[in-house]
Amino acid sequence: MKIDVSNVTHEEAKKRLAELRKELHRHSYLYYVLNKPEISDYEYDRMFQELLALERKFPDLVTPDSPSQRVGAEPAKEFKTVYHKIPMLSLGNAFDEEDLIAFDKRVKKEAGVNSVEYVTELKMDGLAVSVRYEKGILVLGATRGDGIRGEDVTANVKTIRNVPLRLYGDDIPEVIEVRGEVIMFKKDFEELNKEREKKGEPLFANPRNAAAGSLRQLDSKITAQRKLHMIAYGIGEVIGKTFEKHFEILNYLKKIGFAISPEAAVCPDIQEAIRRCKYYTAHRNDYPFAADGVVIKVNDLKLQEKLGATLHEPRWAIAFKFPPEEAETIVRDIIVQVGRTGKLTPVAIFDPVELEGSIVSRATLHNEDQIKRLDIRIGDHIIVRKAGSVIPEVVRVLKEKRTGNEKPFKMPDRCPVCGGPVVRLSGEAATRCINASCPAQVKERIVHFVSREAMDIDSLGEKIIDQLVDKGLIKDYADLYYLTKEDLLKLERMGPVLAEKIIGNIQNSKNRPLENLIYALGIFQVGKHTAELLAKKFKSLDALMNASEEEIASIEGIGPVTAKSIKDFFASEHNRKVIEKLKKAGVNMESKAEENEENLPLKGYKIVFTGALKSMTRSEAKELVRKLGAETPDSVSKKTTLVVVGEDPGSKYEKALKLGIKTITEEEFLDIIRRFEK
Repeated sequence: MKIDVSNVTHEEAKKRLAELRKELHRHSYLYYVLNKPEISDYEYDRMFQELLALERKFPDLVTPDSPSQRVGAEPAKEFKTVYHKIPMLSLGNAFDEEDLIAFDKRVKKEAGVNSVEYVTELKMDGLAVSVRYEKGILVLGATRGDGIRGEDVTANVKTIRNVPLRLYGDDIPEVIEVRGEVIMFKKDFEELNKEREKKGEPLFANPRNAAAGSLRQLDSKITAQRKLHMIAYGIGEVIGKTFEKHFEILNYLKKIGFAISPEAAVCPDIQEAIRRCKYYTAHRNDYPFAADGVVIKVNDLKLQEKLGATLHEPRWAIAFKFPPEEAETIVRDIIVQVGRTGKLTPVAIFDPVELEGSIVSRATLHNEDQIKRLDIRIGDHIIVRKAGSVIPEVVRVLKEKRTGNEKPFKMPDRCPVCGGPVVRLSGEAATRCINASCPAQVKERIVHFVSREAMDIDSLGEKIIDQLVDKGLIKDYADLYYLTKEDLLKLERMGPVLAEKIIGNIQNSKNRPLENLIYALGIFQVGKHTAELLAKKFKSLDALMNASEEEIASIEGIGPVTAKSIKDFFASEHNRKVIEKLKKAGVNMESKAEENEENLPLKGYKIVFTGALKSMTRSEAKELVRKLGAETPDSVSKKTTLVVVGEDPGSKYEKALKLGIKTITEEEFLDIIRRFEK
C-alpha cells in the first residue's frame, strides 16, 4: 500500500509520528499480550506503512522505540560480551512427586517455616534472555550465556514482535531488567523447516534449536524474518520499584507489555503445585509452543532472599521435567546408514506414530550391542519415545506379542555404500568403514582435509567441495592436487580470480608439516596431538605406514586401540592408493622438525586447556605452546604440568584441583607466552 506524505511538514510529521508510535505500541500490547485485538491486520499495516513513510522522509525523527526498528539492523561482526549484574542461574530438576516433596521439605527446613506458598509456570523450551529498560526504553538484550556472561543481541531482540520497545503504561521504574525465554511456536517452526527444505538448507532439530539459532544470528534482518516470541518469567536488576511476591511480578510484567506463561498459578502448598504439574503434563500438547516441564518457585520474595542460591541454582525454585511420552508401533525394517566419519548406524523403520506433537517413523539403534541388548527384530512390536523430548528412541520390545515370523538382524561385514571392509576396534561399540574414498564419507573427509589445522587450504569451503564431488571432479582428497583452473570454472559462481586463488592455495598446502598431513588423513582416533606424536616418532609417512602395531602403541600417549585404528587405516588398499596419489602430487611426507628442538623453552611441558579463551581459540593457544616445545594432551593426568583455565571450565579443571596440578588463568598464560616471545 502506498502512503502519500509529500505535503507533510516536519512539525506535522513529528506530531503524527508520536501518535502513530503510541497507537502501534498499544495495538501490539492488545494483540500479543492480551490476545484482544481491536483493529484488523490491514488497519495495523496501514498505520505501520504511514510511520515508515514519514520516517523515510524525516530520518531525524526516528527514535529507538519506534516500531520501525524491528526490521533489523546491519549485520554485526561479532557479539559483544554482557556481564549480568545479577547472575542468571539455572534450575535444579525434579522428575517425580517424590522429588517435589523433598524440595518442599528442604525449603521449609532452610527457611525455618511450616508452610510455603508456591507459583507454578510452564517451563518453555527456548533460549533464556535478559532485556534491560532505562526510563521505559529498551536499551539492551542479552543471552543467558554461562549465567555470568552473555552475548549482546539487542538488535535481534528488537525484531521480536511481542518484546516492547517502550514499556506500556505510566508505572515504569527508572531501570528494570526483564528475564524470559525466547521461543518459536510449533506451527512457525514447521513452516520454517519446510522453507529450509525447499532451499536445500539443513533443518532445525526442534523449536528450541530454531529459536536459539534465530536469536544468535549476526544479521538481525534474518532474525526479523523468523517468528519469535518472548515469554517473561522474572526480573533481574530493578531501580525505582519494589515487589513482595513473585506472582505480583508476573502480573506487573503483563501490565507493562510482556507475555507471561499461560495459566501461571499461585499454589498454597506443594500438594497443589503437584496437582498443577499433573494438569500441565496431561495438557502439554495443547499449547502452541514446546514446553518441557513446570517451574515451581517460592512466591514470597523475602523468603527467596533468605533461602539464597548455590553457585549454580537458586534454592527457592525447581524445574519439574515432563516424563517422556511413549507409543507402541511395529518395526518394518532395520537399515544401516554410513555416517560422515564412516560409522555404520543401524536404524529402525517403523509404522508412523505421534510423539510430543510430531510424527516419527524411525529411530537410531546406535550399534550392534544395542540391537543385542534390546533383542530387536524386524516385525517386532516396540515402545518408542523421544529422548530429551527431541530424539526418537526404542525403549523396549514387546516380546510377548511375537508370532514367530520376526526376522533377526545382523550387522554387515562390508560397507553398504562402497563395499569396503568394516572394522570394530577393541573396546569400541561402533563398527566403521575405513575406506577413505567411501562416497558416504568423502565430502566430510575433504572438508576435514582442507581445514585450518590440517592442510589449511583457504577459500575451499563446503559449497565448493559439494559441487566438486557432485560433478565427479574429485573422488577423494588426493584429487584436489590434480584440479585445474578450467575444472574450477565449471562450478557455479566461480570466477577466474577465485579459481586461481584456490589453485594457488592447494599448491601451497603441499609444504605443510608431516603432522598436519597425518591429522588431515582423517584416521579414526587420531587428533592433532596424536598426529604430532606420530610425526615426531616416525619422521616420515612411509615409516609410519610400515610400523607395527606394537611400535605405534609403545609411544607414550597412544594406546593399543588407537594403534590398531592406525594400522587398520594403512592396511586398506583404498587408503594406500589415495596416499600414493598424494605422494605423486608432491605433497610433503617427511618431518621437517628443527634440529635444535631440544632447546625449546617449554620442552617436556604437558599443558592442558579447559574453558573458553577470550584472546584466541584453544586451537591457536595449543599451536603457540607447541611451537615452544610443549605437548598439549586432551586430558588431565598425573603427568600434566599445568592447566590453563578459561571461562566456564569443565571437568578437566576439577580433576586438576583433585590431583594438585598447577592451574593458571588466561592472563597468566599470556604473560608466559610474551616472556618467551621476547
